[in-house]
Amino acid sequence: MLEKIRSLLQQGEGLKIEFKEAQGGMPKSVYETVCAFSNTQGGEILLGVKDNGDVVGIAPHQISQLKKDFANTINNPAKNHPPLYLSIEPIVFEEKHILYINVPESAEVHRCCNKIFVRNEDGDYDITSQQAQVAALYLRKQTSYSENQIFKYARLDDLRQDLIAKARKMAVIRDANHPWKELDDFELLKSASLYKRDVQTGEEGITLAGLLLLGKDEVIASVLPHFKTDLIMRVKDIGRYDDRDDVRTNLIDSYDRIMAFVSKHLPSPFYLEGTARLDIRNIIFREIAVNLLVHREYTNHYPAKLVIEKDRIFTENGNKPYIHGNINPEMNTPYPKNPTIARFFKEIGLADELGSGVRKITQYAEAYAGNQPILTDSDIFRLEWKTNLFQDVKSQEQDSSITVTDKASDKASDKASDKASDKASDKVLIVLEFCKIPRTLFEIMAETGYSSKAYFLKTILQPLINEGRIERIFPNVPNHPNQKYKTKK
Repeated sequence: MLEKIRSLLQQGEGLKIEFKEAQGGMPKSVYETVCAFSNTQGGEILLGVKDNGDVVGIAPHQISQLKKDFANTINNPAKNHPPLYLSIEPIVFEEKHILYINVPESAEVHRCCNKIFVRNEDGDYDITSQQAQVAALYLRKQTSYSENQIFKYARLDDLRQDLIAKARKMAVIRDANHPWKELDDFELLKSASLYKRDVQTGEEGITLAGLLLLGKDEVIASVLPHFKTDLIMRVKDIGRYDDRDDVRTNLIDSYDRIMAFVSKHLPSPFYLEGTARLDIRNIIFREIAVNLLVHREYTNHYPAKLVIEKDRIFTENGNKPYIHGNINPEMNTPYPKNPTIARFFKEIGLADELGSGVRKITQYAEAYAGNQPILTDSDIFRLEWKTNLFQDVKSQEQDSSITVTDKASDKASDKASDKASDKASDKVLIVLEFCKIPRTLFEIMAETGYSSKAYFLKTILQPLINEGRIERIFPNVPNHPNQKYKTKK
C-alpha cells in the first residue's frame, strides 16, 4: 500500500487523483470530489496532502473524528443521494498520518447537496443546470453496466421475501442503525438501487442486479438462462471429478454454496497472526467467491467455475476487462464490474472495500498453499494457483484432520476415531473455557481434537447451545459466514 501511495503522490492531482490538506477538519469539498469521482471514472483521495503533493499529515487525535464525520455525511441521503458506502483507510506514510479514500465509479448518477458533479482533469464541475450533459450522464450509466438493465414487468413477488429479510438482518447485524432496518421491502430495493427509473424512456422496475441478488431461481433462469457457477473437485478422478455442485441460484445462496464446497474439500490449517488464530482458508476463499459472483460480466455466457485439482486451484468467469493482463497486487487499481451488486454484498457483510480482496488473497496465499496465485484480467478473468494441498492424497485420506472427500467410509472412520478418544464431559469443559473468547466452529474442533463436523455438532456443540451455555454471536443467522460461538455468562 505504501508503494501505491508513493505512486499517487508522484503522479499528482488529475482526473482520478485528488489531494486535500484536512488540517482544520474534513473539507466540505471532499464530498463534491466523491460525487464527481463516482459519476465519472472513479478515483482516489488522499487527506493530509497539499495540492502539490507535499505530505503534511493529520494529527493522530483527529483521525477518529474525521472518519466518523465522513461516514455520517456520505451515508446521509440529504447530503449525498443515493448514499455511498465508502470507508477511510488510515495510513502512516514517512512517519506522518494520512487518510486514503477509494471511490469506485458508480452505476448511478449521484448528487451532492442536490447538485450533480463530474470530474474534468483535476477539478470537480457542477453540471446540474446543463440538461444535455445530465441526460448524457444518465444514459452512460444505464448502458455501461449490465446490472442496471430494467425488467419493467418484474414484480415484488418474483423476489424471495425471505432473502430480503435475511439481507436486512445481515445489514443490521453489521450496523444496528442501518437505514434498511426501518424500510419495507420495496423501499429497501430502491435504497439499494435494485429498483430504478430510466430517465430517457420513463421505464422503471427491478434491475438485473435485484433479480440476481434476491430473485427466485425460476425467474433468474428466465432472464439469464446461461447463469451458473460450476464447482468441481478433481483430485482422485482426474478424468472426470470426485465431486461437483452445479449452482444456479441467487448470489447470496450461491456464496454460501461456494463456501460450503470449500469447507468440505479443503483443509483449514492452524495459523496464528500475532496471538490471534485466523482461518486463512475462509479469508482467501471468501474473496475468491466474491470475485466469482460480484465481479462477473453477466452478459458473457462463459460459465463461472471453481476447480480444485491435486496440484492447483483455478477459477474462471466472464469479464469486462480493464487491465488486459496480469494483475500486480501492489499497484492494482480496482475497477468495479457491478458496483450495485458489490455495494449490496458489502452492506450485508460478505465483501469489503473494493480492491481489498486481491490484497488479502496474496497476503495469505503462500502460507496456505505454498505459492502465490496469478490473476489475469481479460475477456475471461482467471485465477491460477499452484498449490501443495494434495501432494500425498493417500496419506491425507488416512489423516482424519483433513477432509479430502465426503465418502461414507471417511465419515465412519472419523466418527469411530472421535468416539474412541472422546470423554464428553472433559470436552465440554474445554469448549466452555476456550469459548470465553468468541471462536469459529473449526477453531473449537481443532482445540478439542474433533475431525467429524457432524458428530461434533450433534454430541457437543448443539447440546451446549440448547442448554444456553454457548451462544452464537449472530443468533438470527446460524449459517453466517463469520459465525462464532462464545460461552454465555
